[in-house]
Amino acid sequence: METNFIEKETEKHFNEMVRLRRHFHMHPELSFQEVQTPAYIAEYLRDIGIDSVEEGVGGRGVVGRLIIDESLPSVALRADFDALPIHDQKDVPYRSTVPGVMHACGHDAHTAVVLTAAKILSENRDQLKGNVVFIFQHAEEVDPGGAIQMIKDGCLDNVDAIFGQHVSTNLDIGTIGYKVGTSTGMPDDFTVTIKGRGGHASKPDVTIDPIAAAVSFCNQLQYTVTRKSKPMEPVVLSITMFNGGHQHNVIPDTVTVGGTIRTFNHETQAVMIRELKKCLEGLVTITGISYDLDYMKGYPPVVNDEEKTNIVVDAAENISSVRSIKSLEADLGGEDFSYYLQRVPGTFYYTGVRNSSFKADYPHHHSMFDIDEKGLINALSVMLLSVSKFFDSREEE
Repeated sequence: METNFIEKETEKHFNEMVRLRRHFHMHPELSFQEVQTPAYIAEYLRDIGIDSVEEGVGGRGVVGRLIIDESLPSVALRADFDALPIHDQKDVPYRSTVPGVMHACGHDAHTAVVLTAAKILSENRDQLKGNVVFIFQHAEEVDPGGAIQMIKDGCLDNVDAIFGQHVSTNLDIGTIGYKVGTSTGMPDDFTVTIKGRGGHASKPDVTIDPIAAAVSFCNQLQYTVTRKSKPMEPVVLSITMFNGGHQHNVIPDTVTVGGTIRTFNHETQAVMIRELKKCLEGLVTITGISYDLDYMKGYPPVVNDEEKTNIVVDAAENISSVRSIKSLEADLGGEDFSYYLQRVPGTFYYTGVRNSSFKADYPHHHSMFDIDEKGLINALSVMLLSVSKFFDSREEE
């Protein structure tokens, strides 16, 4: 498909794409609890004439296949559709209707983009030089994620390449961001239950104070980051949960501390895990506490294929509404798109949707998160042109 044709089709279907995005935004579902969302996606795919639609892939995922000729190459497009346990604070007509649940990361937009891509490609299948697989993934936000389960269930069967994109309020509208090679980190999570012996706050000497031990643990972990890991190796350690106690004059029995450790390589990851455990064992000796540790290793890094990334960059350079193309620094956020890239070559790019005039400049995972929906024009146009350029590259081989 030619660039001008793709741009006209994107403009033609823009209102439908916005309608889809707002529908999903108003009806969010949490990870591993998605029921109505995948059902809606599957029905939509059937209505627009996708040849094969499979539900329940890997649990709750949906896969649609547009088959032109099984002897031709196949490319996959992936979107995630789970929401977050955050209450939507925006005052907009499409605000979440589910208390305490909202699309605060853009997965509603991702799903709308790939559904619209499926509609345009299905309507113009006579112009396609290969097959397209549409992967709609559940549970990206929560380990173990939906990707690895969908892959085990065959979503990548006979797929030669894969493209995915993420909207970003870190990038202005009109911008496409990309990264060759390692793009994201390994997002590990941990929860520690520190067990002491409670008692009256006026007699701490006859207790084992888990709060004092937990505070010391948090401080020692920061020492681990600055003094135990290599200075040139990025590490993020964030304590995000600290729960214990309920009364001013009572020392509690237990405190729960949770957080995340994010690294780019397994060596640094191993150092952080070792030192975390040493901190806890030291507290056992010094304070007399005991503990339970639940450490969960996160997704592997996203490693983008250079050739497929170049296809996206080439596509972006030809889209008239793209004003800026940026090579991004690697980010310590996690993304289970990495599992797809371990099986087939592909790339994961970012679409700018930041616009302060529309209050679309809050960070991801914020209760006021929103996007400038005009940015979806670039997300869709670049994706469609990347599909076309991928098929062209295979013809040249």
